[in-house]
Amino acid sequence: MTLTTAQADYDAFRAQGLKLDMSRGKPAPEQLDLSNDLLGPLGDHLATDGTDTRNYGGGIGLPEARALFASLLDQPVANVIVDSNASLSLMHDVIVYHLLHGAPDQPSWLSQKPVKFLCPVPGYDRHFSICLSLGIEMINVRLNDDGPDMDQVEALVANDPAIKGMWCVPKYANPSGAVYSDAAVTRLANMKTAAADFRLMWDDAYRLHHLTTSPCDVANILSACEAAGHADRAFIFASTSKITLAGAGMAAMAASASNLQWWQKHANIRSIGPDKVNQLRHVRFLKDRANVEALMMRHQAILRPKFDAVLAQFEAHLSGIAEVSWTHPNGGYFIDLQTPPGFAKKTVELAKAAGITLTPAGAAFPYGKDPQDRHIRIAPSFPSLGDITEAAKGIALCLKLALAS
Repeated sequence: MTLTTAQADYDAFRAQGLKLDMSRGKPAPEQLDLSNDLLGPLGDHLATDGTDTRNYGGGIGLPEARALFASLLDQPVANVIVDSNASLSLMHDVIVYHLLHGAPDQPSWLSQKPVKFLCPVPGYDRHFSICLSLGIEMINVRLNDDGPDMDQVEALVANDPAIKGMWCVPKYANPSGAVYSDAAVTRLANMKTAAADFRLMWDDAYRLHHLTTSPCDVANILSACEAAGHADRAFIFASTSKITLAGAGMAAMAASASNLQWWQKHANIRSIGPDKVNQLRHVRFLKDRANVEALMMRHQAILRPKFDAVLAQFEAHLSGIAEVSWTHPNGGYFIDLQTPPGFAKKTVELAKAAGITLTPAGAAFPYGKDPQDRHIRIAPSFPSLGDITEAAKGIALCLKLALAS
């Protein structure tokens, strides 16, 4: 395409005056409406064990809330706690507790500076923000379609005791949609680490967020770690943020008995108990795993046409352009658009000028630096189907203009 044609197409699109913020993977209002019954009267306030949910206490969560998450995560109830409304806050706390107090029977991470984390890329920018805010050095590792490059991971952790952890989004990873293979999970559980207190931060954010009728399965990391003799290696995090109400859900953590005792010891200092009324409200609304899965099918019915629309526009306008590609995720909330090296930032800038706000180019990498300036995270969920169709076309036109300039 010539520069003149690309510029004309872009100018015509920009003249529409579109104003869309696609910078985050937010549920659409129609998805939030699926859980409006949560806003109705609760009725009585007593949990199944007689707990008065209006009062203090219950630091590990209501029994029925723990049982629901245990079913969703395929873990024993004894290994699950429910606290807070956001799994990100639990991740933050787990790392802070390690920094200040150390793992069970280990010195604090702060006393062992420097502290480093492995970050599969492209990855989740809020994971990287936690590390950045706490002074943890981040090391890029390649994320393939079947999980992290395990040869690279194993070589790094075997030789550097300062590497204390690794971020993992094992299913429908943000933003690539990668799904960890059984082999990757086994190697993560079994690998030798120079740090005795190495931790896998297992963010299972999209465990139930399928876009097809053939859901992917990921091996049980806690069972794999226990079988490998590293029972305390992994912490699993999950929430209902994209199941019910994004700002008013439940968050859960699953870990070994030792790790949960350790967590509760420190969490009891920061809080006298979580919002148990919200937990009771959620359990009565969600009921059980079968009901949750049925609700997620209703989410899928809203989301899938939007993803299909983006993919169709990219195919129509970008197919055949050298070094341009995009992912076709089976679940999650994102599509990873890859430009030729050096064109992601320019494309995002042109999109902004045309009324489309995207996640900053480079956000999927630690320190906001994509070494090749290639990756653009596309979040189709929030706009209407008509708007996301137009936006995808506009993003494609922006990339074509960037390439022609």
